[in-house]
Amino acid sequence: MGGKRVILKAGKEKSILQRHPWIFSGAVASVAGDPQIGETVEVCNDRGERLGWAAYSPHSSIRARVWSFNPNEVINPEFFMRKIQAALRLREVLNLNEQTNAYRLIHGEADGMPGMIVDLYPETAVVQILSAGAEYWRDVIVDQIQQITGCKAVVERSDVEVRQLEGLPFREGVIRGRDVPQRLKIIENGIQYWVDVMGGQKTGFYLDQRQNRKRLTDLARDREVLNAFCYTGGFTLSALAGGAKSVLSIDSSAAALHLAEENLKLNGFDPTKNEWLEANVFEELRRLRDRNKKFDLIVLDPPKFAPTSAQAQKAARAYKDINLLGFKLLRSGGILVTFSCSGGVSRDLFQKIVADAALDAGVNAKIIEVLSQSGDHPVALNFPESAYLKGFICVAE
Repeated sequence: MGGKRVILKAGKEKSILQRHPWIFSGAVASVAGDPQIGETVEVCNDRGERLGWAAYSPHSSIRARVWSFNPNEVINPEFFMRKIQAALRLREVLNLNEQTNAYRLIHGEADGMPGMIVDLYPETAVVQILSAGAEYWRDVIVDQIQQITGCKAVVERSDVEVRQLEGLPFREGVIRGRDVPQRLKIIENGIQYWVDVMGGQKTGFYLDQRQNRKRLTDLARDREVLNAFCYTGGFTLSALAGGAKSVLSIDSSAAALHLAEENLKLNGFDPTKNEWLEANVFEELRRLRDRNKKFDLIVLDPPKFAPTSAQAQKAARAYKDINLLGFKLLRSGGILVTFSCSGGVSRDLFQKIVADAALDAGVNAKIIEVLSQSGDHPVALNFPESAYLKGFICVAE
């Protein structure tokens, strides 16, 4: 590597020895060899002993992300080919084709590829490149994904703010293969969805909620349901599939609600059992409270309020607000299914927020089930940050 190295301060190698892949700027004593953005560097302790190999990111507070903790590893195209093949084998263990034809193939650090997200849809891979290192190897990785999966098209959705922290511009569009239709059709646990991979949130669909949508189907029978932040109707359709008496589905995006309506038609559900409402969810929940409206089952699945721990305090207020309103809108014996996908909010903090919300609402509630992301979004044991989706099923007495 031409002597390109990141040398750690004395005592700062502990996290590397514990196999955590992030090296923060405060842990770096010096950088040798003038590495370029995303270039592979040796990671050395203060005595010059090599601990592994990482991608260098001069603009980010995460100064380097580790590719390999093996000091003798070679970071080359074959290295990434092995990582992708290992990720595919892991998904085969999950028997995903019995549930769906859309899933996450690469989940960043949890699959040993920091900053690389790959979701597979029918004949189409959608990639998000979130780190300098993944950007550096972008063409190699994208070519290998197309080769290994046999997908006919690769779409890039590197249009998220975290790229700015890495000093990278936004990039999106079809980057390999044929043009992609405006909407792709997927099936999940017997329910069909149209997905907009070019313009939808994330890579087009919230694949991480697959098992939780199925769980909602089990809970919904004969219940009046409120689905807040409904996006394209995932939890709405799951509730209707489970025999919900009625569903009120709220989102601020007209485009998302239009696709949700198309999804309702696609599955032939009774349109009189659901109402789509375009509104600010916070404001609408307050209006429902003021009208003393009550529901048997409420789903709160808001967008990411705190991407990093720095925004945790502000996010906590927002989560407290919607959960307080949620508890006030529940009938006695009702069920609240509440989520946080914010990396900056830990599961313990989220539980405390929900507990405080119940207390302020004057509701005695119990957690009957703890929810997480679906198995194709694995959690690395030494990288707890990969467990980003937290959820609770609470019953109000």
